[in-house]
Amino acid sequence: MTTSSPPGVIIRPSVAEDAEAIQTLIEGFVERQLLLERTIDELRGLTRFGFIAEDQGQVVGFCAVEIYSRKLAEIQCLAVADSHQGKGIGRRLVQGCIRLAKAHNILELMAISSSDAFLKECGFDYSLPNQKRALFMHPASLEDEE
Repeated sequence: MTTSSPPGVIIRPSVAEDAEAIQTLIEGFVERQLLLERTIDELRGLTRFGFIAEDQGQVVGFCAVEIYSRKLAEIQCLAVADSHQGKGIGRRLVQGCIRLAKAHNILELMAISSSDAFLKECGFDYSLPNQKRALFMHPASLEDEE
């Protein structure tokens, strides 16, 4: 699947060899605490079910699906270079991930983001509004209790 959006930008399936370019792309997002830091090995793993946006051979976007089970998968590592935002690239990357999840018969696709509005525009919503929310903790930051 190769598509253009906008002119000159190609959306294509990612491959393991894209991992270093993806890491470079996400560095600024990690510094701004918008994305989690990923090792090269983690990024290589994500490329199995991911999509790249390229502009003249330069990686300007990435998004992947992590499949946990047939019941649940998660959109991961969505990033579009600041210079290419607002041009529909993120939406096309997410659409590729949605199609991939559908092709794998995934029952529920979740996304965790600081941009609820964007995800809602892509068709995501709270599964049970006002009833359930995901809660997180960082076990490594806790002091040991004995």
